Amino acid sequence: MVSSVLAPVQQRGREALQRLGLPTRRQEAWRLTDLKRLGAVHALPLIPADARDDLPEPPQRGLRLLLGADQNPLEGVTLPSGIKALNNDELKSLLGRATDHCGCSEDWPVELNKSSSQQILALQISGKVPPLELVIDASGSGLLATRLLLILDPKAELDLLQVFRSENGVAHSHLCEIQLGEESHLHHGLLSIGDGEGSLLTTLATQQEPRSNYAFSSFVQGSMFARIEPRIVQLRGQAFTSLKGLAVATDEQQIGVHSAMRFDGPEGELDQLQKSLVSGKSHTIFNGSIQVPKEAQQTNAAQLSRNLMLSSRARVDTKPELEIIADDVKCAHGATVSQLQEDELFYLRSRGITEMEATALLLNGYCQEVIDQLPAEAARWKLSERVHNLLISAV
Repeated sequence: MVSSVLAPVQQRGREALQRLGLPTRRQEAWRLTDLKRLGAVHALPLIPADARDDLPEPPQRGLRLLLGADQNPLEGVTLPSGIKALNNDELKSLLGRATDHCGCSEDWPVELNKSSSQQILALQISGKVPPLELVIDASGSGLLATRLLLILDPKAELDLLQVFRSENGVAHSHLCEIQLGEESHLHHGLLSIGDGEGSLLTTLATQQEPRSNYAFSSFVQGSMFARIEPRIVQLRGQAFTSLKGLAVATDEQQIGVHSAMRFDGPEGELDQLQKSLVSGKSHTIFNGSIQVPKEAQQTNAAQLSRNLMLSSRARVDTKPELEIIADDVKCAHGATVSQLQEDELFYLRSRGITEMEATALLLNGYCQEVIDQLPAEAARWKLSERVHNLLISAV
């Protein structure tokens, strides 16, 4: 059953999709995306969540919630002190604010989610609370649409880990809206792991008040088609944003990260690192936009895209974008595309390490820089082991 709050939103989303149609390559934001795969996702029927029994042990000092398409994830759950579920009146007044502020409320993936989501998890955080893990799990060919609204009060602190699992061609559509109050801290991790046949379309819209701290880290592996869109705006400046991402693509997979960061006030900071590891005939895309208008003086923003190719048939497209109007800023960006260095392999082999083991060690080190930035609860999902096993087979 569709939530009473989301029913009119769902109808407007369906009307918007009919008006917009599918994106085309003439649109710059979609020029590099495999639109056939996008169309296939759009054509899938809606399916419910299907949590399997092979999940790791839940957080010992935190809370795990299973987020599905049509059920209430809070049913039968006692929330810890400091975490409160929003009522319908609060939800109506807060829903859509972050997407409006971030300028993505009419983007195609957002409208797809609006047209499909039947339930929403809406939480308000006060003070320092235990870690929260949200698991979105499904198997079978179909579209699982989920939505999250998170409000952090001033000085609130939360570690949030979102885990998307997919098997047998399931596609995830997810919309996450986050509002960070003054001096609040959110350590946000996103894991997407699957069998190589699923898809992921997710938009993360975050608005920050002064002196808030938002640290977002992502690990995406095992999706035939994935598009992750972090959209962040520092409303009045004086906030800190960290964006760290790792995309591991094999076979003929395509993984795209399209981030947009906007500073609407002075003295804001950004530290962004996006890494990709590509093998086979896979394709990774990074499009990172940073906007620094005139009122955002003394902004300090750094963006780096690093890409490692294990195959001559793989493809990497990286496009950092800086739009700077303010004249008193410190902004830098860079991009590298490379292969494993022969001298590093030679050094390890000269110490008695086989070529395969040396290659795996270097690749693990490359990936670990981002994996280490995820919330501590991510360790239970054994990401380093997954990467190691995957890379051993790839090399």
